Amino acid sequence: MSIVIAGVLPPFTLNLWQDIQTILQYGFMQQALLAGTILSLVSGLVGYFVVLRHQAFAGESLSDVAFTGALGGAALGINPLGSLLVSTIAVGVAMGGFGERLRGRDVAIGTVLAWVLGLGVLFLSLFTSAASGTGTGFSGVTVLFGNILGISTDQTRTIALLSGLAILLLLLIARPLLFASLDPDVAAAQGVPVRWLGLGFMVLLAVTVSEATMAVGALLVFALLLLPAAIAHQVSSRPGTSLALSAGLAVAITWFGIAIGFYTGYPSSVCISLLAFVSYVAVVGSRYVQRKHA
Repeated sequence: MSIVIAGVLPPFTLNLWQDIQTILQYGFMQQALLAGTILSLVSGLVGYFVVLRHQAFAGESLSDVAFTGALGGAALGINPLGSLLVSTIAVGVAMGGFGERLRGRDVAIGTVLAWVLGLGVLFLSLFTSAASGTGTGFSGVTVLFGNILGISTDQTRTIALLSGLAILLLLLIARPLLFASLDPDVAAAQGVPVRWLGLGFMVLLAVTVSEATMAVGALLVFALLLLPAAIAHQVSSRPGTSLALSAGLAVAITWFGIAIGFYTGYPSSVCISLLAFVSYVAVVGSRYVQRKHA
């Protein structure tokens, strides 16, 4: 979303405090930063467990489902966020229920996901041919690439409510979930409800993917969910430190991405994803060099 004031983008200066004040003069930027901060915190915290539990494929699968669910709701005249949440949670619970039985069935899963994406393209075609929008801030492009600068006050409230519930649930199950993630067999032997924790976490992941889709889109949600957490795992092996670092990095990357989008006119979602990717490559590259010269 380009920011044009009297045909001219606000200039970037070396006075960072002045630049921050300029950004905060705009109501939509305040909404974007607030919503982005909330979404980043949830994505960073949940993303840590995604990386720890080796469930990156689940996150990617749910982003495909989010694409189809949101566009399906828009095409059928249903609130896209509601249809997005219902579809991702349903698929997340199903994936959690199958558990280990999903492993080794990559052909079947890939076939289903291809069908889901094809269904999403059909919904996109129906939606774009029938209407240009739904009045809720959603459109075909929004679902694909996000539009964090166009998030409304009502959407921010919804994000805050869902995120608050997600963080509360994560805090409640964090310790047993960490135990079950590191050593599920020993955790089960100690009486930890590993299966139920897995189902609960898949619901959390589904809600996080649904929310993040509003900010960076279904195609780019992977970057905000996984890369800050992957960087944190590279830097620290301590769970507490990694959790805090993952959430902090996600917030910082989102802030910088929004600011770059504001001053350049490029889509903020793309800026966020690119910053996350560059940061990950820089960290992995620096650690490789350190190990090589150690």
